Amino acid sequence: MYIGYAAAFLTTVSFLPQAWKTIKTRNTDGISVLMYLCMVVGVFFWLVYGVLLGDVALIAANALTFVFALPILLIALANRSKCRRDPC
Repeated sequence: MYIGYAAAFLTTVSFLPQAWKTIKTRNTDGISVLMYLCMVVGVFFWLVYGVLLGDVALIAANALTFVFALPILLIALANRSKCRRDPC
């Protein structure tokens, strides 16, 4: 049980500084939109799986990751759309 909490904590915490920086600066130049799309969908499925199992570690880690990953995906999509309209 503690291994699951440690894994959830470490993987989520390691993601947060980069996520925060990307959301703050809105710079997504080096981000693959396809990778983030897959990640957001995958994290959402892990969240649903955690809810179905009633696993607090899965729910907490994936809910927090989803909250930070989704805006990055949306920013990346908006930036990509903007560059198609007006060359960057």
